[in-house]
Amino acid sequence: MSLIGNLLWIVLGGGIIVFALYLVGGIALCCTIVGIPFGLQLIKLALFGLAPFGKEVNTEGSARGILQIVMNILWLVLGGLELAVVHLVLALVLALTVVGLPFAKQHLKLLRLSLVPFGARID
Repeated sequence: MSLIGNLLWIVLGGGIIVFALYLVGGIALCCTIVGIPFGLQLIKLALFGLAPFGKEVNTEGSARGILQIVMNILWLVLGGLELAVVHLVLALVLALTVVGLPFAKQHLKLLRLSLVPFGARID
């Protein structure tokens, strides 16, 4: 079932657009030394955004150390909050129809990951 959901996500739910934008942003950030940690998190988001069905985001205990807490705060200030708002708006728009409800749920998963990516696990 997750294979069918992921294929429909790529075609109808905006998965290919989410993947492409996150991947381009991640590669651009990886071109700088300072941006490498943030670029790697965007690439993690891109891979999750390509096929989110059948996977869960685990953010419990995501901030194990002071470095992860600082990186998550920097992430929120430098663009993570905007990513979360975009995923929230897309989830609300997709939730207007019954067919879009599974896709809205996936955007809410991406929202959780876009808020605290450092230390979060994808199971």
